[in-house]
Amino acid sequence: MNHMEFSTAVPTTIPPRKRFRVAAAIAATATVLVSAPYASATSAKPVVTDVKTLASFDFTAGDSPENLTVNPDNSLTVSMLGSVAGKRPALVRIDPSGRSRVIVTGQPGDTFTGNTRDRDGNIYYNVASSDSARAGIWKLPPGGSPRRIAALPTDGLPNGLAIDPTGRTLYAADSNKATVWTVPASGGTATAWLTDPALAATPSAPFGANGLRFHKGAVWVSNLAKSTLLRIPVTAAGAPGRIHTVTSSLTGVDDFNFLNDRSDVVFAAQNGLNQVTLVHPDGTTETVLTSKDGLASPTSTAIRGNRLYITNAGLAEPHDAKVQRGTIDPAALNCGRTS
Repeated sequence: MNHMEFSTAVPTTIPPRKRFRVAAAIAATATVLVSAPYASATSAKPVVTDVKTLASFDFTAGDSPENLTVNPDNSLTVSMLGSVAGKRPALVRIDPSGRSRVIVTGQPGDTFTGNTRDRDGNIYYNVASSDSARAGIWKLPPGGSPRRIAALPTDGLPNGLAIDPTGRTLYAADSNKATVWTVPASGGTATAWLTDPALAATPSAPFGANGLRFHKGAVWVSNLAKSTLLRIPVTAAGAPGRIHTVTSSLTGVDDFNFLNDRSDVVFAAQNGLNQVTLVHPDGTTETVLTSKDGLASPTSTAIRGNRLYITNAGLAEPHDAKVQRGTIDPAALNCGRTS
């Protein structure tokens, strides 16, 4: 068993509702850390090199990066959790030089989580809120104003978000309800596409389904509470197929992404462990980045070409909230297991 010390202290400047959410997330991760087996080898040759901070943020002022999407111009759309010191959540655009600007600002009490983008440049993002007029999936068209396209339950926690290749359907993982929701990208009613124990939290770790990606005809979901990465085929009728567990070795897993559209190789952020782990198609794993590379509560990854981007929420002291960028070395990947 792998024993590690992990602080569950949360800044007292966080309002009570948000303080509970952050504390729950950290406590859940801490619980998993001390109770789950550690099963990841370390890569012999660096898979990711030249890791640098692209943009830094002030956690104490409420800037805590949660999720990101790479845009065609290599800028990033980053979700900021907000709600620290009264700071509202936001979507931030970061250009390739690291300069950032706010493109959407939420309301007090909102939490922004996953975001994604369609081919027409529309940005979609999840809003968790106790306000029934706010909770749901929102859409920001190019040059337009954000609007909610589907309501979601106020007692849920929509987290990872993805759009299918046709651009018609959005999929959202709900960390509180063991559910993957589907929503028409054009707007409409949210449908519980799949509710299953494999997506559920546990008594000791209150957040279940977390990251979500649509990849090669399947919905892939990570479960923080159970350290799993799941593959759920989408049938010809659009229904969920049989759930396949790719690995159960991702302690404290948050969001993740794929090497490219053709590969099943995954780069997964492990929040409490301060790691990014490579998951091969056969389920074996290897650690490719750690706190020695500057990771600080990594929450998600994104890849464009050989560039790896990482959001770091900075939940643990010294609260080093930032977005990092590194270079993937294809020669360091085991070609026999990366297809």
